[in-house]
Amino acid sequence: MIDTVAAAAVDAFGLTDRGLVRDGNEDHFLIARVTKSVDVRQTSLPSDAIAREFAEAGGYVLAVADGVGGGPEGDVASERTLSAMLSYVGKAATCFQSLDTSAEHALFEKLEEVVREVHAGLVNEYGGITSKLPATTLTLVLLVWPRAYYVQVGDSRAYVRRGGRLQRLTRDQTLGEYMVSLGAWTDEQARRASTAETLSSAIGGSELEPVVGLIDLVPGDSLLLCTDGLTKHVSDDEIASVLARADSAEATSRKLLSDALAGGGTDNVTVVVVRTTPVAG
Repeated sequence: MIDTVAAAAVDAFGLTDRGLVRDGNEDHFLIARVTKSVDVRQTSLPSDAIAREFAEAGGYVLAVADGVGGGPEGDVASERTLSAMLSYVGKAATCFQSLDTSAEHALFEKLEEVVREVHAGLVNEYGGITSKLPATTLTLVLLVWPRAYYVQVGDSRAYVRRGGRLQRLTRDQTLGEYMVSLGAWTDEQARRASTAETLSSAIGGSELEPVVGLIDLVPGDSLLLCTDGLTKHVSDDEIASVLARADSAEATSRKLLSDALAGGGTDNVTVVVVRTTPVAG
């Protein structure tokens, strides 16, 4: 769906699929246009999970969350996390019209605070027993043109494509990435290690370390948010090739999902694609 935000037209589309192996789907995604109300364009959340009272504002909220497979109620954790983030955006929406650099520090603090509140709620509900906690990843982008603010927990990713170059905005919070960063493993060792995909940070996990950041966008940039069901089967080079096509956000999302399924589809797959184009002045 295409909307105009400041000097750019924004085309955003998302898809989620359980894949070819899993019995259920523990992923959730969200695309919301924040205007006079939060207009939820697409989501896999149930309708009763969506907050309805929102103030006037302008921007986009884009998010993916991957409930941890093998744990209890991973879908509950991912649903609850996206619902809480959406509710926060609704309550704070009026500030997004005039968001400037002086307010960015407070915004980052609040995004991290909401993540920690969701985590604490899960811990309290399950009596602090880590093995019983529902857990999830989260990658969320708040687009207030031209700035894209993001918060990440776990190994769901955000990418930006600009000028023919694909850049990963997030870093996987996994044991493999951690060992590589220490110099203890090479990239090849991390690819082979059976424990490399173990999350070192998750909402509802034993460790939680939200990471926040921002990037200034220009018309023509593309964003991709995805769960690891995509990146397990589609390489960064292949992602870059798909994003290089002059396709709509919907066509691009469907192509990435198709490629992930063709590559094996061993996990739930979720993608959110955002295309931006200049608006004639």
